[in-house]
Amino acid sequence: MYESLQQLDTLAINFNRTGNWLLLLFMAVVMYGVALGLKPQFFRGVFNRPRSLFIGLVCQWLVLPFVTFLMCVLLRGFIPPLVAMGLILVASCPGGAVSNFMTSYAKGNAELSVLMSTVTTLGAPIFTPINYAIWGGLYVKYMDSRAGEVLRTLQVPPLQIAMTVILIIGVPVLLGLITVKFAPNASAKLKELMRYLSIAVFIVVAAIMISQNIILFEEYIGYIFIIVLIHNLLGFGVGYTASTIGKTPVKDRRAVTLEIGTQNSGLGLLLLFNTGIFPPEVAKGGMVFVTAWWGVWHIVSGLILGTVFRFTGFDTGELSKFLHKK
Repeated sequence: MYESLQQLDTLAINFNRTGNWLLLLFMAVVMYGVALGLKPQFFRGVFNRPRSLFIGLVCQWLVLPFVTFLMCVLLRGFIPPLVAMGLILVASCPGGAVSNFMTSYAKGNAELSVLMSTVTTLGAPIFTPINYAIWGGLYVKYMDSRAGEVLRTLQVPPLQIAMTVILIIGVPVLLGLITVKFAPNASAKLKELMRYLSIAVFIVVAAIMISQNIILFEEYIGYIFIIVLIHNLLGFGVGYTASTIGKTPVKDRRAVTLEIGTQNSGLGLLLLFNTGIFPPEVAKGGMVFVTAWWGVWHIVSGLILGTVFRFTGFDTGELSKFLHKK
């Protein structure tokens, strides 16, 4: 496994920037659909009872990067250094806007999800470089010095943050709230249509991302799949456990769980392909591949977990009772 994954570092990973802009446009459409189910008074409720938001932010900015570092330490005999640095980079990124739809679909607190995504995205210029420097630096110092070539000072592009907050979250949410206020009957019908359209969009997005590097996915996806699956489950587990111990409402717990398990890996890719930070000879395949697959897998896992939350009593049963006792 270790040797096979090391071979990725000699391969070039394609990254279609035009396709990325198209995906961002898709996300804006999806966020409009999410906004059709939002209620302004619920936003006030989040601020009046900020415990869930606080737990989510602590998990995103502190706990997930730390747990990711521990994972890389425990699996150092199986994960080569650049793959480990890719996991640390993903964990340092803010929550992805994909989680907003997943939370809405899972009958969670969508307003809380939108606020968490917005706050962590606004905080990305501070927390993403800090977390990558701290946990990546510890990995290089104590685990494998060969990873030092990709331990760079990150500079999160302000344009990317502004685009995400304003164009991908702000404008679609505002338009959705306006639609609900002035055309409530139409918005109720449109809400159902947008739910199914959004699921179709996510499937198309995943297919596009895989098709860009189909040969590499066919050859190396087995090991990468396992590694990202473990990391993703850790993210969901961190969010679920922390919000359960914090005795948050069920809807809030669903929002925090999906938010922490859904990372903005697209930002990670943009940083990796920023030649001012990572020269082409440094942005190696293993690091890029794990970041790219994260972008595919969190769509799949989010839909799966969202479906479990929506149609079962999984998160209201014995597991949550057990964690409350703990």
